[in-house]
Amino acid sequence: MPLAVHRASASPRRATNVTLPEELLRAARDLGINLSQACERGLAAEVATARRHRWLAENRAAMQAWNDHVAAHGLPLADYRQF
Repeated sequence: MPLAVHRASASPRRATNVTLPEELLRAARDLGINLSQACERGLAAEVATARRHRWLAENRAAMQAWNDHVAAHGLPLADYRQF
């Protein structure tokens, strides 16, 4: 995740409006939390999670086919393992 945040930080910035619960906003300000940075980190984490879920969904059939192959035939080169 830090890499994704770093890449986003290096790219041009764009102002946007974000609606937050008043109590959460007040607590963040009282604690000196930088709202832009906190929102960026949270959004970067959500993007990474969504990409991971999309990749898993797109590749589920291939992974299942591989698992079925290994279950039926064992691991390739298993005879040469030294452990």
